[in-house]
Amino acid sequence: MIKPPPLRNDCFALPAGTHWTPVDEALAALRDRLQPVTAEEILPLDLALGRVLAADVSAQRSNPPLPNTAVDGYGFAGPIPDGAQALPLVQGRSAAGIPFDGTVPAGLAIRVLTGAALPTGVDTVILEEDVTCDGSQIAFHGPLKKGANARRAGEDVAEKDVILRQGRVVTPADLALAAATGVSELSVRQQLRVGILSTGDELVEAGQPAGNGQIYDANRPMLRALLLQMGFDAVDLGRVGDDRDALEVRLDSAATEVDVILTSGGASAGDEDHVSALLQEKGAIQHWRIALKPGRPLALGMWQGTPVFGLPGNPVAALVCTLIFARPALGLMAGAGWSEPQGFLVPAGFEKRKKSGRREYLRARVRQGRVEVFASEGSGRISGLSWAEGLVEINDAAIHIKAGDMVRFIPYSSFAL
Repeated sequence: MIKPPPLRNDCFALPAGTHWTPVDEALAALRDRLQPVTAEEILPLDLALGRVLAADVSAQRSNPPLPNTAVDGYGFAGPIPDGAQALPLVQGRSAAGIPFDGTVPAGLAIRVLTGAALPTGVDTVILEEDVTCDGSQIAFHGPLKKGANARRAGEDVAEKDVILRQGRVVTPADLALAAATGVSELSVRQQLRVGILSTGDELVEAGQPAGNGQIYDANRPMLRALLLQMGFDAVDLGRVGDDRDALEVRLDSAATEVDVILTSGGASAGDEDHVSALLQEKGAIQHWRIALKPGRPLALGMWQGTPVFGLPGNPVAALVCTLIFARPALGLMAGAGWSEPQGFLVPAGFEKRKKSGRREYLRARVRQGRVEVFASEGSGRISGLSWAEGLVEINDAAIHIKAGDMVRFIPYSSFAL
């Protein structure tokens, strides 16, 4: 098993200054400074679905391995000229898995069934529907091109061809291709283990009594589901109150269990922001003041060699920051490379004025060919996350969007959800 080197303690460092970092600059910094952190292992095909390939995969056998027929019919040596034709039949036939053991002489034909290997001397097949047969010969009308209704050996994939590239997330279709070309096991990366930790005295678990000033923890179930859908191993680290010692103990334990830690809450610079305070005291930390709405500063740092993404406590901001920043970063650390979400230009079904200086992401969905946005941009409106089917991305410049203007809609599916 091969384990990559650890990340550097300064991998999250940004140039000195307190300016608001544009989204693209922050993304570029993550892309340039992160690397895969997962070890490699060999798995049989039936266990490899959803894993990231650690190496290129080459065909062990051509597909198809031999020339074969694409239809039921009769095979012979082509081409066939125009006009009425009659060919005597060779005794026997070629069927899938039961090839004809012999040679078909020129000017003769043989019965062949779909998928059967073409006997020596056969390179062309005519459909049985186009033939009259009396048991000893066939009659049909030409012309017929050489190679008609026949598949060449290796016309799909040739032996030793690279069929799957390193960094690809294995799909069911990939498993079919690997199996068809004789590959029985794959070199893949272990799943990236991502720990999820909520912080704050105000949080209680759903289903438990909530006192005055307390709220139910919405982030942990949301983040766990996001990570599972993205193909990561989501590890629930529970929640910790506003207790710095207890948080330190939990982070110490988490650093031995997971590859990356996602926290929510406590990531800013207030009196009770213990995540950022602990990172400041014990490890490397960078507060990234991202020019983004919704969102607050991201706290990015290292805890005993384990990367920590300190997300905002607000669920709307936590979701947006996870999709825009954590999703591509985690994919890179998992070995799948940096992913850019695919967006689509769709006519706006809304109007909005926006000042320059920061990028905005609006909860949105498409109806009747137009993209509509949630009625409120308030980051406390969690119902908008469920209502939406994606995000409208509005760039940093000042803009006045009118109904019918083209805007960029990024469906949740573009983030592998």
